[in-house]
Amino acid sequence: AERETMASIAEIRAAGGFHVAPSPSPPAEACAAGMPPCIEITGETLTLDDLDLAGCAGTQIRIADFVWDRVQAARDVLAAAGTDGKPVFGVNTGVGSLAKVQVSNADLCKLQLNLIRSHAVGVGDPLALALVRMVFCLRINSLAKGYSGIRRETLERMVLAFNAGCMPQIPCQGTTSSGDLCPLAHLALGLIGDGYMWDELANEWSPAAEIMKRHNCPLLELHEKEGLALINGTGFVTCITAVAYMKARNLLQEATIVACLSVEALKGTDRAFDPRIHAARNHNGQVQVAARLRELLCPFGEHSEIHNEHAQAKVQDAYTLRCIPQVYGITLDTLAFVEQILRVELNAATDNPMIFTGTDMDIVSGGNFHGDYIAKAADFLALATQDIANMSERRTFRLTTSALSGHPSFLINTEKAGLNSGYMIVQYAAAAITSENKVMCYPASVDTIPTSEGQEDHVAMGGFAARKALQVVENVEKVVGMELLCACQALEFLRPLKTTPPLEAVHDMIRAEIPKLEEDHFLSPDIHICVDLIRNGRLNSIVHAVLHPNSPPDSPSM
Repeated sequence: AERETMASIAEIRAAGGFHVAPSPSPPAEACAAGMPPCIEITGETLTLDDLDLAGCAGTQIRIADFVWDRVQAARDVLAAAGTDGKPVFGVNTGVGSLAKVQVSNADLCKLQLNLIRSHAVGVGDPLALALVRMVFCLRINSLAKGYSGIRRETLERMVLAFNAGCMPQIPCQGTTSSGDLCPLAHLALGLIGDGYMWDELANEWSPAAEIMKRHNCPLLELHEKEGLALINGTGFVTCITAVAYMKARNLLQEATIVACLSVEALKGTDRAFDPRIHAARNHNGQVQVAARLRELLCPFGEHSEIHNEHAQAKVQDAYTLRCIPQVYGITLDTLAFVEQILRVELNAATDNPMIFTGTDMDIVSGGNFHGDYIAKAADFLALATQDIANMSERRTFRLTTSALSGHPSFLINTEKAGLNSGYMIVQYAAAAITSENKVMCYPASVDTIPTSEGQEDHVAMGGFAARKALQVVENVEKVVGMELLCACQALEFLRPLKTTPPLEAVHDMIRAEIPKLEEDHFLSPDIHICVDLIRNGRLNSIVHAVLHPNSPPDSPSM
């Protein structure tokens, strides 16, 4: 796999994919106090920002003191249940369709080891180390809720391994989200000394036992139910979907700015963004996006020179200009829905069976491991984000089509056309990626294949839903990057007229990196520059500095 440096969501934005990489140090600002950043694990308060931070190499975690009492209480219930000889799923029975087979007391610990080894059947590229850290952190948070019956010693050893940077290899394929049994088994596999962990010294995967020994981390010695507790949950699909969500949230902000550049470059009107129109329909996302468009196209109540020269008498534009609030608005509302699902799932108990303590003392088999919530959220995320690309590619087509834009064909000076192709093939590439995404937007969670002899007769297919959602978002970033490149070039043909101050600032930022296209040259590097700027949120930052110079740079704009 191509080796790229990834530490947190910011790095995943910049690099994308599931490539393996060495782990850089946490950001300097995170260590301003001279100590590495630390996340307190309570089982109840983990946030998306915490998950992002957990992806940074060097981040530490600690279990809140009050957690240990409930962890021990659940273990005590489990221990008491084991004395009466009754079958308890995954404790003294097999799993899946083998739940009817009871295991002898002498083999209860071996059963837990066998569960880890037999379920670690993953294939495909190893998960990025930042994502491994997130999955590891989320598994600890889930166990800390006190419904799993894990021993304090086991949980303490997991925290020790996380803090030492012992990151197991987790292949990205193999889960149906009937619980993320396969990928979480690979996480546990390294902690018992089997499988592989990332070796920062050798910059490669090495035997897990060697890495654990090097860092003075004792291997996990699994007792009753602990193996099952380690592998039953939704942490794998939740973390990948969380990354896709955070990238999509950033992308929507950036894509809205790029769309405004295209509106100006195509001499569009902002009449369709009149607040009365959107209040009459009154969808929250639509209202917010329209407000953002007005802020960018008429900041401080002043239209641009381009608008005043070309758009004042215009009645209406094509849908990809006129209907931005309606299309991007539902994307914004869908992201809000996905965020709600993720925030709950980050602090959810997803084990089976569940152990209840206190006056409600019991051990009950259920289905909280089922990944349909996250699988559906991932599919919705992909569908909603792809519509950004559908709009963006069509605007790129308009920008590069002389009859629609009024600019020279393919945005190259007419006298040089023919000898030079300009941005002709940029639009081809945008069309190809947009088409690719349409195939990937077929919802994975609509499919189900029964497993385990029919015992698990409906599964969520959340692993693929999450992975392709992330790929869809990364592809949309590329399509919007191509629109950005073309929109900035189109503005050159309207000079000396200027667009609005925030959009001029974006144009200036692009021109500091990419000169106006005068004749053909190797264009891929220019596209990569635009995509990287989008992935890192640079457009929103520069616009914010112009519009709100006295407010924090991370203030949300929508």
